[in-house]
Amino acid sequence: MTTHSSNPQIDNSKVPPEPEDDVQNDEIITWAMFWSLIAFGIVAIVGGGVWWWLMQETPVDVVEAKPLELPEIRDTPQIKIPSIPFTDITTASGITFRHENGAYGDKLLPETMGGGCALFDIDNDGDSDLLLVNSMRWPWDTRPAAETPPTMALYLNDGTGNFADVTEEWGLNITFYGMGTAIGDYDNDGKTDLFISALGANRLYHNTGSKFIDVTAEAGVAGDANAWSTSTGWFDYDNDGDLDLFVCNCVIWTREFDISQNFQLTGGGRGYGRPQAFNGTFPYLYRNEGNGTFTDVTENAQLQVKNPATGVPMAKSLGLTFTDANRDGFLDIMVANDTVQNFLFENLKDSTFSEIGAVAGVAFDVDGKARGAMGIDSGFIRNNDAIGVAIGNFSNEMTALYVTQGDQMQFSDEAVSTGLGPNTRLALTFGVLLADWDLDGRLDYLAANGHLEDEINKVQSSQFYEQSPHLFWNAGPEQPTEFLPVPADNVGNDFDRPLVGRGVSCADIDGDGDLDILITATGQSPRVLRNDQKSGHHWLRIVLQGTKSNRSAIGTLVEVHAGGKMYRQRLIPTRSYLSQTELVLTFGLGYAETVDEIVILWPSGETTTQKNVGVDQRIRLAETLDVTKG
Repeated sequence: MTTHSSNPQIDNSKVPPEPEDDVQNDEIITWAMFWSLIAFGIVAIVGGGVWWWLMQETPVDVVEAKPLELPEIRDTPQIKIPSIPFTDITTASGITFRHENGAYGDKLLPETMGGGCALFDIDNDGDSDLLLVNSMRWPWDTRPAAETPPTMALYLNDGTGNFADVTEEWGLNITFYGMGTAIGDYDNDGKTDLFISALGANRLYHNTGSKFIDVTAEAGVAGDANAWSTSTGWFDYDNDGDLDLFVCNCVIWTREFDISQNFQLTGGGRGYGRPQAFNGTFPYLYRNEGNGTFTDVTENAQLQVKNPATGVPMAKSLGLTFTDANRDGFLDIMVANDTVQNFLFENLKDSTFSEIGAVAGVAFDVDGKARGAMGIDSGFIRNNDAIGVAIGNFSNEMTALYVTQGDQMQFSDEAVSTGLGPNTRLALTFGVLLADWDLDGRLDYLAANGHLEDEINKVQSSQFYEQSPHLFWNAGPEQPTEFLPVPADNVGNDFDRPLVGRGVSCADIDGDGDLDILITATGQSPRVLRNDQKSGHHWLRIVLQGTKSNRSAIGTLVEVHAGGKMYRQRLIPTRSYLSQTELVLTFGLGYAETVDEIVILWPSGETTTQKNVGVDQRIRLAETLDVTKG
């Protein structure tokens, strides 16, 4: 057997010599490395040179600085706010009314909310008469009864601004807890009728020409006997030629529930309740059947808005007005709600409505929050397609001014940009009106202010129970600030004097062409303010009479062309808070000396025109059948 060693010895004599090719390869590699080093050196030298060249500073041309040329300073035009003095003629004109809200110490919420008013022609003599809605003492009030029970007050105007009390003569010496009012000729007989909202059953009074007759029962518009109705208004929602009735309701309220909440002021003592503590409710829409009766169509018209989270009624409604936001010829409904979102009911032209307030931009403030909204008004604040909607809100919540353009139902709140908002933040605003107080052709803004708590100043130093009204002059959209507060010196002490303001209305009570003011106050006397402006501006007052449309012509759009300008207004007496303005349109014309043309768009869809009309007069224009289709 052959054995193999694990470490065999190598015999070098038997190893073959290295081949010649391997020696040559080593020489090639050596020369390659030599020339590579030379190449790398050349690259390094060239690269270094390039780097050195790039790093040299390029000479910079030094330009001598020239003096800075500032833009030309332009003088800001000083806008002169007009003098629009008002004189308090309440006592001198014969008004002796004092509102009774029933307050006796328990601080019940309805005591803070009344009352409404209206200026309208009850006897067709061509001037505006005056109605004041009253409340009453509570049935459980143990104080000695008043010698004369509180009733509404109706005053007849002699045409010069002097009034005579005709309350009893006209059948309105009735006591109930009234809130607001609506005026309109619901039966088209040529006489303006009267609806009164209330805490409890509402009332409808038919105007016979010499007396108001209660026709509530046969008309079917009393509502729930336990409801609390607030602002209300007549309008023809289906354009059938007669007036229908919309009634706002506030909250579900009882004395027992109110007292049980034990609302407290900061620092002690009972305070008035917050609306958030009370359940919401639904409004009423009554369709006029044309025979003196009405049908409640609220549910079928899709006006019963519910909270999507809880399914309970949402509305806590205080303010009401109507407008045609998309200019389709049908009136839409705008409702100001207290502490919940505002409503815009779009008229779908098929006897139903769609609530689009949030989508349209009028439901909340710019932060998406609901406010304590009270009064509301709308108008063509720029005499073009722009509709402005002003809503008065609670203290520390500025007034809203929602504005839209054209026929788009999309609003934006321009209260800040127009100057209206910041100057209204502190006030607690109820009634608001857009009207031309100086007859320059632009709608100004008026607000009635006043708190709920008579001792509010003890807990909030910035707040007062009685507050001054506000008047803002419309300087025009071309100015940096569109709405400017009129100083106290320009309106007078009578206007500026504080009161617990609620409803506000306007009419030309003395026949001089400009608009006078009526402001109501809860638990106090109202204030009648005569407009004593001396601007020299011309004016035109238009009384409308529908034939195919409703006789009161409510909803009619009027355009007046004068002096190269166009002025636009819609006849809507339901404005402000719980109140109604006269059924006459007052157009300020500035310095225009003639009216070139009046264009009237009636609710029926017809259009009439009137050319070459003199200024400084009141005219009556009726809808006729021989008209041009609009």
